[in-house]
Amino acid sequence: MKHRIVVAVTGASGSIYARQLLNKLQAASAQTDQIALVMTNNARTVWETELGTDDYRQLPFKTYTQQDFHAPFASGSGRFDTMIICPCSMGTLGRIATGISNDLITRAADVVLKERRKLICVVRETPYNLMHIKNMLAVTEAGGIICPATPSFYSVPKTIEEVAATVVDRVLDLAGIEQQTFRWGGE
Repeated sequence: MKHRIVVAVTGASGSIYARQLLNKLQAASAQTDQIALVMTNNARTVWETELGTDDYRQLPFKTYTQQDFHAPFASGSGRFDTMIICPCSMGTLGRIATGISNDLITRAADVVLKERRKLICVVRETPYNLMHIKNMLAVTEAGGIICPATPSFYSVPKTIEEVAATVVDRVLDLAGIEQQTFRWGGE
């Protein structure tokens, strides 16, 4: 079965993760039926600041605005099986945790959770305050997956891109995308 995935990019720091995720999803197009993209205005600003480019404009995915409630994944009948929010700001996480669907990202997350599909929130904040932890707990209890943007170093990464890939590859594994990546124990 090919995946139908919504990728949401919020204004949290960590655009390198979003860019790598989108590039790797593009490379894995044989495993996907559709990739839909929603970027906040802050996400675009952070991307341009952190990465020095606006290359998100050239991505081959159908892009939706935050207020486009006619997007197919704004309803469970749209049959998107996975939503990845990367990076996921604490504000977005808090709205999801409390059921506030005030834009397309939070509405789509609400739909994914109510339909018992896969929601992966790549949270990017440090340190966490108690409200962050409680919101992560609430989303987890609702069926979501909290995947902090915490890199691993088992693979002995040499570049910042390789460090970021340790997070993105984990996210792709969680989403069910087959890929060649470092595996502990040499799998």
